[in-house]
Amino acid sequence: MIKIVAVYGSPRRNGNTSLLLKKAVQGARKAGAEVEEIALRDLKISPCLEIYGCKKTGRCVIEDDFHRVLDQLQACQGLILASPIFFYAVSAHTKMLIDRCQSLWVKKYWIDKTPYGGWDAKRKGLFISVGATKGKKLFDGALLTIKYFFDVLDMELWKALLHRGLDFEGDVLKHPDYLEEAYAEGRNLCRAIETFQRR
Repeated sequence: MIKIVAVYGSPRRNGNTSLLLKKAVQGARKAGAEVEEIALRDLKISPCLEIYGCKKTGRCVIEDDFHRVLDQLQACQGLILASPIFFYAVSAHTKMLIDRCQSLWVKKYWIDKTPYGGWDAKRKGLFISVGATKGKKLFDGALLTIKYFFDVLDMELWKALLHRGLDFEGDVLKHPDYLEEAYAEGRNLCRAIETFQRR
């Protein structure tokens, strides 16, 4: 069975990205995937302290909930990550998780000496995000961050669902087509992973 991890990066329990992610999870489960859900706001995860305790083994030396999340991320075949936009970037909860994966970067590029671009994607990821404004470059910063986060996970950014003009809790409910799309892409992610694994 395909294992997918769904990461809720919103500080709001029923925010717009959370509602979209719930739909994507439903779609993935409908397609037969086993989905583990992680709400970052409920965890104790320190920001990266840049002490480079990871230089010897590639393992972060800060002991908190990050390690449990990392185990799940490394064991899955697919990831669905959802975060609202704050100042043209992902949420603080999401960024703390990403920054702690600096230890993976150290392992991959310093310890294992993997050539940049010299690796094959082993997994696929779906990114879901919303922002209040309608700026042309609203998602540019977040997408760049997600791309390099997925890099250290040996994962390709398979697709991104990005919606502008959503701010207050429940705004996405005025757009049932967005929710339907999230459900469909959760299902499609599972199918894409199945196809990828058969190669």
